[in-house]
Amino acid sequence: MNFELSEEQQIIQDSVQRFVQDHYDLEARQKIAATKQGFSEEHWATMAELGWLGLTLPEANGGFGGNQIDTMLVMEQFGKGLVLEPFFASVVLGARALSLGNNKALNDELLPGVINGSTRLTLAYAEEQARFDLHDVITHAVADGDDFVINGVKAMVQNGATASHLVVSTRTGGGQYDREGISLFVVDTRTDGVKVKGFPTVDGLQAAEVTFDNVRVSARQLVGELHNGFDILQQVIMDGILAVSAEAVGAMEVLYKDTVTYTSEREQFDHPLSDFQVLQHGMVDMFMEYEQCKSLLYRATLEVVQNGLAALPTVHALKHFVGKVGVMIGENAVQMHGGMGMTEELRIGHYFKRLLVIDAQFGNADYHLQQFAA
Repeated sequence: MNFELSEEQQIIQDSVQRFVQDHYDLEARQKIAATKQGFSEEHWATMAELGWLGLTLPEANGGFGGNQIDTMLVMEQFGKGLVLEPFFASVVLGARALSLGNNKALNDELLPGVINGSTRLTLAYAEEQARFDLHDVITHAVADGDDFVINGVKAMVQNGATASHLVVSTRTGGGQYDREGISLFVVDTRTDGVKVKGFPTVDGLQAAEVTFDNVRVSARQLVGELHNGFDILQQVIMDGILAVSAEAVGAMEVLYKDTVTYTSEREQFDHPLSDFQVLQHGMVDMFMEYEQCKSLLYRATLEVVQNGLAALPTVHALKHFVGKVGVMIGENAVQMHGGMGMTEELRIGHYFKRLLVIDAQFGNADYHLQQFAA
């Protein structure tokens, strides 16, 4: 197959790569992560100016009408710098849900703001009792005249504390575990009854717990059809898995290359560490597993572009492999760096922590192996 990028795709990849090289060394990232909101408004404005926030959004709303391949190119480069700006939360999750819902009024109102950076979205779907099951929803929305009243709690909402709007999965019909009866609503975070408690995550990013206490929303804020939001949610999460897998592949590349560089420079018994055969074998294993991961990422992304939800088995295989290989490469990188691999001053540990979080996000390696087998 021909995996060569088009001229436009190459330009996108090069521009993101330069941004990461110029702005995301470890010291700069740690300073940004230590701020209250956890990302740089200046970097966010730059991303908007360069058009990255509109790459995959509809042309009718000012976007470029791209697809998952464009997201993959951006996220892989972001993974090489562990970028903190909420591109994933706002564009890949929140805006994608809106565009799939095809509510023209909502899209016209919110998507231009997403593209210029003034509106930040995120997806509030996870619940404490649900673990990895998207259809396990107890947050409920009850019809009240022309409105709906939402009550419930959403956990681990990515960048929830800095989002202006949430796309919330709710139960409007059926039982707790039914796929039918799930509806998606857009909720302004300033609405009465919305309580957002933000916190930093172990990988340096930001998440939040969001409580809905008699939150009133209009029927006009419905994303997609009433009771039929599960398919949209499933497609958004599938795109999310592709995106974080691309980010993981970028992080894996940094880990194995840093390890090769370190072992060629660090001497023991008057020889570089890279002269020792057991370490050579370990680094070859890291490289081979990384290459297989990247190949599976390409396959899964192309299948989703062509076949949509029919590609879900391959996406399950990808997420399983990313989780398994990410842990293997991270552990090897830390081990070959010795005690230095555990320090905050070396970037190895930061990339390993991000890979561990990616493994848990949207279902860990064991979960996706079970889904693939099923």
